[in-house]
Amino acid sequence: MRIRAIRIRHMLGIDVVCITFALVAAFTLRFEHVSWRLLEPHLPLLGLALAVRLPVYTLFGLYHCMWRYASVAEARRLLAAGVISTVLVFVGDNYVFPLLGLPRCSSRSVLVLDGLINLICLGGSRLLLRLASEGLVQRKGAKAAVVPAGQRRVLIVGASRAGATLAREMRSTPELGLVPVGFVDDDPVVTTMRIHDVPVLGPIEDIPALASREQIDEVILGLPAAPGSTVRRIRQLCREAGIGFRTIPSLYELLGGKVSVKQLREVRIEDLLRREQVDTDQTGVRAYVRGARVLVTGAGGSIGSEICRQLAQHEPELLVLMGHGENSIFNVERSLRAQFPTLRLESAIADTRDTERVRLLVGKYRPSAIFHAAAHKHVPLMQANAEEAFTNNVLGTQSVLRAAEACGVERFVMISTDKAVRPTSVMGATKRVAELLVQDAARRTGKRYVAVRFGNVLGSRGSAVPIFQEQIAAGGPVTVTHPEMRRYFMTIPEAVQLVLQAAALGCGGEVFILDMGEPVKVADLARDLIELSGLVPGEDIEIVYTGIRPGEKLYEELWINSEGCARTAHAKVFVSPNGEQGSHYGEALERRIAAMAELARKMETARLLLQLRQLVPDFTPEPAQRPAAPVEVPARVAPAPGARQPVPVGP
Repeated sequence: MRIRAIRIRHMLGIDVVCITFALVAAFTLRFEHVSWRLLEPHLPLLGLALAVRLPVYTLFGLYHCMWRYASVAEARRLLAAGVISTVLVFVGDNYVFPLLGLPRCSSRSVLVLDGLINLICLGGSRLLLRLASEGLVQRKGAKAAVVPAGQRRVLIVGASRAGATLAREMRSTPELGLVPVGFVDDDPVVTTMRIHDVPVLGPIEDIPALASREQIDEVILGLPAAPGSTVRRIRQLCREAGIGFRTIPSLYELLGGKVSVKQLREVRIEDLLRREQVDTDQTGVRAYVRGARVLVTGAGGSIGSEICRQLAQHEPELLVLMGHGENSIFNVERSLRAQFPTLRLESAIADTRDTERVRLLVGKYRPSAIFHAAAHKHVPLMQANAEEAFTNNVLGTQSVLRAAEACGVERFVMISTDKAVRPTSVMGATKRVAELLVQDAARRTGKRYVAVRFGNVLGSRGSAVPIFQEQIAAGGPVTVTHPEMRRYFMTIPEAVQLVLQAAALGCGGEVFILDMGEPVKVADLARDLIELSGLVPGEDIEIVYTGIRPGEKLYEELWINSEGCARTAHAKVFVSPNGEQGSHYGEALERRIAAMAELARKMETARLLLQLRQLVPDFTPEPAQRPAAPVEVPARVAPAPGARQPVPVGP
């Protein structure tokens, strides 16, 4: 009979033998001999043990476990069944037998010994079945590194639970054709240890040397949650050693069906950052959101919808989703209602350029805070549609600001962009004008109206990453505009945390900027995405350079030199307390924007762009081919007369 063919009746038979053996062994150990004369009076005790233990084992599911895959949970169940059955036998012998006139056991120590031996037999029988099922008994003493012909020698990265599971499955499933030769792990504590009889051979940096010494055919990453920097580092070491490299998916990704034939592990957006993800303190955010009424424009977009999700976590009294696209608002509302069933939600379909409707909506809901995320953001499209960029990004912002002022909204946060700094695109220039409007409103009202400026958002709608992923899925090529194109990158959650933090930090008129580390080449981002998808750039997927598009520049900046910039109490958040000093404020700004609105209405593009250049002197249509000189961040910046200092909020 094969081990795998053992059924419940066979296990019952084994347990009957074990229970009988345990009682006989207990008498033998207690009285140092055994005879029929000694055992015969205690046959009722054997009957009690069988009548109690077998049902208890059944009740605890010991006959329905696949012991080949047993873990700590099964061990706990086995221990509980053994202890409880022993207690029941003890109670039956001491209290039930006297009532029935049956002889009690002459020694309580026999019952204790019987319980211990039963527990050993119970666990030992299961362990032997597992060892036999895995063929370890027959292979005892065999070296793990001895590889049968036709199988590949594997080095596992990560002496963790996932790596241990990987090694165990390789050893117990020969048909995989993989034999674990060893682990590599940077944790010095596990060095020289063995996991499932597979040794830990050294740190990750030793991969090339180990590949040569141990004749490794392939490296498998046993860390499903490893950051992108670690994956890139291991891939580079494997490339140097001339061996293959694969990753294993996490259980979540397997259950979620995210793993495809070409892709062992779904690429996480944070893998592409090349820096640690930033988390900002949310205590100050919760203080002004909880129990408050909050309105979000552009709530159907990537940033707007994430703002809504994070706001919902802080339990506002009312969350108003305002947007122009009915389908996107519908989807966000449905998602929020499923995730936050007690949250009070209202949806408003409106164009921010419709001044009267926006004013009526803000007056109806009376929010204490508005997050303005509605905007056009695509550089080439807005370059070809300057009038639309101006009316949406500038007039839309002006409309929401006027409604906020009229209804006494205390906090206003506008989403801006690093493209507003020395803009070379219409989109960037219009966002800079929107910043001026926010700063002007803050000066006029004395309220907490601020702007938040950040770089490219990884994974947002229409951004580079989703486009690259589509191109990779289609077999390539991946298109990049220029090999030297550099951008600051951040994730959607990072961007939104900064937006919410800005409302807590700001006093009014500031522009907040997230420290996003060093700018990253877009070409490097494309290579990372191809490699993290399990493919090789230049071989599996080509990268094609298409040339800089209208309005684009090679390098982005985060602030204008004349603005001045300082750190806040949060180490990763910068602030420009007063904005760029200039004369474009108050009635002069209003008159200029009104004139430009008339030009946009008449589609007089050339004159509109001329006026835009006059309002934003740094606006130049030619892309900057050289990186700007680095800007020193002073420890403190003196505010302009009459301006208020930002209130620091601890990290």
